[in-house]
Amino acid sequence: MRRREFTAMVAGVAAANLVIAALTRRRNNEMGHPAMAAKLNPPLESSPSLLTAPIELAGDWGHMLPRSADLVVERMRHACLDGVHLVSDRQPTRLRIDEHTSGPPSIWLHPDGSSMAWIIVDIGERDWSKLVYQFGHELGHVASNSWQADAKPAPPCQWIEEAMVEAFSLRGLGRLAKDWKQDPPFAGDNAFGDAIAEYRQNIIRGYTALSNSQGLARDTAAWFADHRSEIEIPGLNPFAQAMSVSILAEYERAPDCVEALGALNRWPGRTGVPIDEYLKLWEASCAELRVSPRLPVGVRERLRIA
Repeated sequence: MRRREFTAMVAGVAAANLVIAALTRRRNNEMGHPAMAAKLNPPLESSPSLLTAPIELAGDWGHMLPRSADLVVERMRHACLDGVHLVSDRQPTRLRIDEHTSGPPSIWLHPDGSSMAWIIVDIGERDWSKLVYQFGHELGHVASNSWQADAKPAPPCQWIEEAMVEAFSLRGLGRLAKDWKQDPPFAGDNAFGDAIAEYRQNIIRGYTALSNSQGLARDTAAWFADHRSEIEIPGLNPFAQAMSVSILAEYERAPDCVEALGALNRWPGRTGVPIDEYLKLWEASCAELRVSPRLPVGVRERLRIA
């Protein structure tokens, strides 16, 4: 190779190196810029949970401003779910709160394959206590994986879920009452926190009277054996109402046991299986999702189910 050719080649390599260095500096500078970094490394987006899923209102809300009902529902959702580890692998991506002018509150099991949980309430004009109580109960069903099309209530164990979610709503009401009094959603409305607390206490007082008259507090296992045919009727029957007071006490003693609701109904048959199998399946579901089985174990021990 001739010297001139060698010198030209060296010069060409040097020029190429300068171009590469300049491009590298430019790329590094662009990656350092927040906007460019976001394009190159987009943030990971987590799926909505029951606590973060968007809420939409539907139905007949009368003369209520939709935004006011929205604020109240959102406050109750946080009262029920803040601090709760949401473990279910079947959480909805949207919540619809549908106000009907008649009929009981419920979950609308719509078979359209969507990932929306559809809650129906029936309240009066700006009856916030009734709204949050009904919403809290139905939200408990959603937390218990009872919002998809296959979630039709069934005996003999539906009463257990009803007791669990009723206690879930009463727990949320207590937390909401305190929060409302300290920081109301509507300016100057602190005193309504006392009204929510009184509404809750009236329910608990009535359920406690049922518990005492049924003999639940004296011996839960004997209570179950003596009234089993009445207890296992689906719905929030008087026996499920009485049991909800005991479950509420458990939630207050060990707040983390609320998480076990997310492990409910993750098996074929759901509440339609016998109670001994139901509790075993619930405990196994808790183990799979790595949450405390304290709640199903506690029910088993109280009822003395082998």
